[in-house]
Amino acid sequence: MNDHPAPSGLSPRAGRRGDAAAIAEIYNQGIDDRIATFETEHRGAEAIEAWFDARYPLAVVEDAGKVVAYAVAHPYRARQAYAGVREFSVYAARAHRGRGAGRLAVLALIELARADGAWKLLSRIFPENVASRALCARLGFREVGTYERHGRLNGEWRDCVIVEKLLVE
Repeated sequence: MNDHPAPSGLSPRAGRRGDAAAIAEIYNQGIDDRIATFETEHRGAEAIEAWFDARYPLAVVEDAGKVVAYAVAHPYRARQAYAGVREFSVYAARAHRGRGAGRLAVLALIELARADGAWKLLSRIFPENVASRALCARLGFREVGTYERHGRLNGEWRDCVIVEKLLVE
């Protein structure tokens, strides 16, 4: 899907509705790990299917035909001025973290989002999520600031580092 070589066995592609259960399983691991989201309630396949119904750009990475990572871009705000800004998330299955699956998912998502008319991707990352911050830095995202006490997770305030990448010149 892109010009960057894939680690052995990993293959990125556009997500399909039939991937919803695998995506939910990966997302639920991220929820349980408490390192990447404020969400605390598990999601089922039907919640992910709604992303496909809404036509959100979504990329998956497969290893031997099994979905092991995904990246999705949601609308940033409803105002027309922000029509090309998307807020993205990326998650990799625990067993595939650190193996390049997340990188491939984001690279594929960049292409899908650009084709969908996006001019910017942004995300919020917990400061202690060093792996996600490093991934974004390697892919040309810049850190633009920190939202302090942005939300509570397990009764504790959490900050978020904001990252962005312009997709068009």
